[in-house]
Amino acid sequence: MDFEYSEEQRLLAETLRKFLNTGYTFDARAKIMTSASGWSEDVWAALAEMGILSVPFGAEHGGFGGNAVDMMVVMEALGEALLLEPYLATVGLGGQFVARGGSAAQRERILPSLIQGKTRMAFAHLPAGGRYDLRQVGARASKQGDGYTLDGDLRMVLHGGAADLLVVAARTSGSDADAEGLTLFLVERGAKGVAMREYRTLDNLRVADITLSGVTLGRDATIGTEGRAFALIENVVDYATALVCAEAVGAMKYAHDATLDYLKTRRQFGVPIGSFQALQHRMVDILITYEQAKSIATLACVKVDSGDAAERARVVSAAKIKIADACRHVSQESVQLHGGMGMTEELKVSHTFRRLTSIAQAFGDADHHLERFATFS
Repeated sequence: MDFEYSEEQRLLAETLRKFLNTGYTFDARAKIMTSASGWSEDVWAALAEMGILSVPFGAEHGGFGGNAVDMMVVMEALGEALLLEPYLATVGLGGQFVARGGSAAQRERILPSLIQGKTRMAFAHLPAGGRYDLRQVGARASKQGDGYTLDGDLRMVLHGGAADLLVVAARTSGSDADAEGLTLFLVERGAKGVAMREYRTLDNLRVADITLSGVTLGRDATIGTEGRAFALIENVVDYATALVCAEAVGAMKYAHDATLDYLKTRRQFGVPIGSFQALQHRMVDILITYEQAKSIATLACVKVDSGDAAERARVVSAAKIKIADACRHVSQESVQLHGGMGMTEELKVSHTFRRLTSIAQAFGDADHHLERFATFS
């Protein structure tokens, strides 16, 4: 397999990195992080203007028509910068449900607005006490005339507070363990009966707990066929998992580069500590781990576009297992090699440690994906 990026992909990466290196410095990010919303509308508008929001969507809606490897280029750059804005939630999750399963009218109404930066989205499904089983959801929907009524509690909705439009997975029939009986609904954030509590996570992203109390929706609010949403949910979550693996690769690259620079400048006994052979060996291990992670993340991005459902699931789970291990190794080594200052708020490597730690758990930890990999092998 050819792991080299095309000229077009390299230009996309260079353009995005140039913006992030100048307009999204660590100091600028710190101010955004402590703001009331936890993300910047100006940065979001800039990403829209550069076409970054349009990368995976079809040209008929104003998109770039890119594949998951094109998105990997974007996610690596965002991972290096530790972007706080709701890119994954909107482009990698919410927008994908509409693009892959929505009606023509839904796609025409939502995707151009999303690409222009006017609509942000989030995926809400996790119940209280829920883990990684996508069959278990926190909302139930009941028929009400020609429409539906939604009730339930949804936990840790990524960037739920920033979303204008929620994609809610609700059970319309069956038991909690059934794959059948799940339906996806589009819910406006300001709809009557929607309540939200937002808070900050370990890695300084924002999530929200959402309560739905008698939210009434028309039939046109459903995505796809009633009770048959599980396959689409798995498809989109696998896609987002591949993207978060790519984001981890970018964060690992920053952790490696920052640690290497530190070892070259920090002096002990009159020489740079990078001259000590034991530390050189540890840096080589970090580099090897990064290269392996990049390879399997690339494979996952290829397979979410080209593989059948079983092959896609197997490769994505294999990638997530390897990425989770790489996140632990690279994040811990980078902090340890920086010494005590590696844990301080003022150093970006400590924030990279937090993000890598969170990515290792996102969309399923290593144990979950080991079990899933065995199922599809």
